[in-house]
Amino acid sequence: MPYETSVPFVAGTEGYASFRIPACVQAPDGALLAFAEGRVHSSSDAGDIDIVSRRSADGGLSWEELRVVATFGDGTAGNPAPVVSHARGEGAVTGRLVLVSVTNGADAGEDRIRRGEVAPADARRVWVQFSDDSGASWSVPREITGEAKRPEWRWYATTPGHALRLSEGPYAGRLVVPANHSIPPTGTDDGTEGHYNGGHDLLSDDGGATWRIGYIDDNPDGWVNVNETTAAQLPDGRVYFNTRTEAVSTAHRADAHSADGGGSLLAPFQPQPALTAPVVEGSVLQLRDPDVLLFSAPGDPEERRSMTVWTGSDGGTGWRPVHTVDERPAAYSDLVRVDDHTLGLLYETGESSPYATITFRRIPLDELLGETPGT
Repeated sequence: MPYETSVPFVAGTEGYASFRIPACVQAPDGALLAFAEGRVHSSSDAGDIDIVSRRSADGGLSWEELRVVATFGDGTAGNPAPVVSHARGEGAVTGRLVLVSVTNGADAGEDRIRRGEVAPADARRVWVQFSDDSGASWSVPREITGEAKRPEWRWYATTPGHALRLSEGPYAGRLVVPANHSIPPTGTDDGTEGHYNGGHDLLSDDGGATWRIGYIDDNPDGWVNVNETTAAQLPDGRVYFNTRTEAVSTAHRADAHSADGGGSLLAPFQPQPALTAPVVEGSVLQLRDPDVLLFSAPGDPEERRSMTVWTGSDGGTGWRPVHTVDERPAAYSDLVRVDDHTLGLLYETGESSPYATITFRRIPLDELLGETPGT
């Protein structure tokens, strides 16, 4: 069947050479918000990069004008991690959008930061900002580096993709932002090696006003070295974390669980070979009614192509592919619930390069959750 798609971000438009790193949430007013990094001069991960967004009032069929959400001069503002925080008062529930992101100086590429060659002002710094009008406008970013980053950590990144608000259990209302970092090298290493990658999360129990670091998993043993991470709350209340890893283990994905709202892990991250994705970011989303755990990433085990959605069982211990978008190049993605009947997938794709567009695809849930994988 034909699927409804739209293209909120196209490389070479709106004053940006490239758009990368998608994130998507449903705002308190029901609109969808698509976020990306607007890269001014090239598709490079460093340089003049803004966080931009578009709103959709019709479930991702069309998109309003592009808004610049955060900048850092001629440096990098990136890795948007949006989440809706609900504040209760006087018998009503109101929604506030919270956005956590990072910055670094224009000439501070990842390798230089990992080698410890940049000044603190140009290193990776962490920020939070808010919107009380469903993403139409945003507060000035406030720095939270002191709360969110240990002094010895070098590289630092939030998610990518949406962050998480816990909806049930003793930690209901907590905001959880998966993140990753690198630790200083030992011996003759220079710090750029993948086994110095580590993961952690940021926690806020007051709607984003204050933050603290939760779990940390950064053992440089070369087995699983946590990198870009995504999270979902399972129906039993546990938090499920799924991460990219470039270690020498048996898979490019690994996962872990937390029983205390992201404060600690029940066990270190372990390889997840059932998710046959290449080395790339992925997204997880726990649906309610029906209760099903989803994961999105390219389905080719080695190349960034063939964007695929999997369903998970038994808290993420079992996975099977249920929907393949097409065989085109594809890279980063983010999942969002559009309505009772529709899943949304915001993902990087193009005819000859995965970075030509960020496209939005509406997927009917009844077909996604059927017995026969959709194509």
